[in-house]
Amino acid sequence: MEKKELRAGIVGSGFAAKFHYEALQRVFSAKVTIAGAYSVSRKNLLSFTESRNLTAFDSIEDLIESSDVIHVCTPPVTHESIVVAALIRNKHVVVEKPFTGYFGDDSETFNGDTFSKEKGLKHSMESVRRMLNAEKESEGRIMYAENWVYAPAIQKERELLQKTGAQIMWMHGEESHSGSHSLTYGQWKFSGGGSMIGKGCHPLAAAIYLKHVEGRNRSGNAIRPKTISARTHAITRMPTFKNEGHLKTTYKDTEDFAMLHIVFEDGTIADLFASELVLGGVHNWIEVNTTNHRTICNINPNTSMQAYTPAEKYFEEVYVVEKTETKQGWSSISPDEGWFAGYQHEMDAFYKSAAFGDPVESNSSLASDVIATIYAGYVSAERKGAEVEITIL
Repeated sequence: MEKKELRAGIVGSGFAAKFHYEALQRVFSAKVTIAGAYSVSRKNLLSFTESRNLTAFDSIEDLIESSDVIHVCTPPVTHESIVVAALIRNKHVVVEKPFTGYFGDDSETFNGDTFSKEKGLKHSMESVRRMLNAEKESEGRIMYAENWVYAPAIQKERELLQKTGAQIMWMHGEESHSGSHSLTYGQWKFSGGGSMIGKGCHPLAAAIYLKHVEGRNRSGNAIRPKTISARTHAITRMPTFKNEGHLKTTYKDTEDFAMLHIVFEDGTIADLFASELVLGGVHNWIEVNTTNHRTICNINPNTSMQAYTPAEKYFEEVYVVEKTETKQGWSSISPDEGWFAGYQHEMDAFYKSAAFGDPVESNSSLASDVIATIYAGYVSAERKGAEVEITIL
């Protein structure tokens, strides 16, 4: 059978746009033609498109009209407007994390440390509701680009849950590394928060997704998060922090550590950590404890390949793994980092859904639950860890 041809349009020209482009090269479920890209920065757009022989569009409206699937690879503050614009035109939308959020009141005095987190929760959920309503009225679908959901280890755990009928009792996991290179990441008005949203969204999405899977498998209904207790800290901004130059310290008004304790509707729990305080590369993992099995999903690092060199100069031209500070000594090399992280798997699944109508595993319901949990978590952290109800849409 001949593959259905779908046109992809990429909004953005930075890091996310580049790995979306690479992942599109490994889509096998449909024939993908990249219509082109659009970015508010003409200089960055041309740099992105010319090196890949892509069309540089002059307006986002023209790109949407020329595409079947829109990839939203822009800062999260812009996500809602782009997603809604694409859905109004009945296009499918692949939207990067975080799904949406609260990015301040546009005043020069806005500060992420001091604003009311209840206000942030209210505004972020209003944004989510507008996006979900636009999807309901559209022929297009929201495809939430949470690569953890499609990481082979997480999808294998999905299979285990479905075939064993297990109940998940407790999950714990983490995403941490030594800090983002982006100077805007540490400013709430651009990122919508710090480690809890920027890092914690990944293991949180995996945990919620697996409870969704369990619930649908056992009763037909997803098991949703109910309450959260959270703490956040800004360790690298403390006057007593000893800066030895290994961690990023450019955070202005966001946290660099977050701890989340989630209680689900069925009383089971998850404990998740996110930080910018971990050396040695990205630390991505989740452990799933069920009534009939236990699984440890090591997304990064893992031991698929390990290499040693006595001097970093020998590996100067070798990509080892994301965020590692040195290549000297032993390294856990990722021979195909995108494969282990689920990037090409998610893209192939999205285009299979767009082509044949298959259900989206990482859907708008998951995206909504993640944002609702995170911003309720910020309210909890403001209250020094008090338990807060999660708004479920």
